[in-house]
Amino acid sequence: MTAATGEENGILLRLADGDDRAAQEVINAYGGLVWSLALRFCRSRADAEDAVQEILTDVWKSAHRYRSARASERVFISMIARRRLIDRLRRDKRRGEVEPMAAGPSSELQHPGDSGERGWDAQQAAQAMQSLSDDQRRVLEMNVTQGLTQREIAEATGTPLGTVKTHMRRGLIRLREMMSDDADVGHSGGAAS
Repeated sequence: MTAATGEENGILLRLADGDDRAAQEVINAYGGLVWSLALRFCRSRADAEDAVQEILTDVWKSAHRYRSARASERVFISMIARRRLIDRLRRDKRRGEVEPMAAGPSSELQHPGDSGERGWDAQQAAQAMQSLSDDQRRVLEMNVTQGLTQREIAEATGTPLGTVKTHMRRGLIRLREMMSDDADVGHSGGAAS
């Protein structure tokens, strides 16, 4: 067993043993993965946030069942997340709150009353991403679309972890600034006085 595998598999074992720091490490290591899965299954950002909290609570409660010989922590957490998200979809469907998701990814953007605003937000986000440096854009895309942690991005790209963290932090700050500026322009009618 390599040091990386031992380190990765150690988080859930320490969580099961009651190590307080392990809970935060799980969030840091797998929060992006859980978030990306929740966004795929949930109709709204608020629903995804609730789902992430439920999933992470479930991971904490289930950590004692984790066996490194059967699966990696990533697979174990993905399975818990998938089960929880499917349960939420079934529960919401029974309540009549969710349309079938068979329509594909585009159905996520088609909510009555806010489709124009969401389309505008998506367009602005895409433009903002293009304005980032190549390094910033690459690490953010790997985190958001692939659910990779900062450490996994560092390993995949051969970039020092501190550099990955810096690119991610600066990219997020820049995106926040640009989206905030664009939102002010977009909601004021598109023109300055």
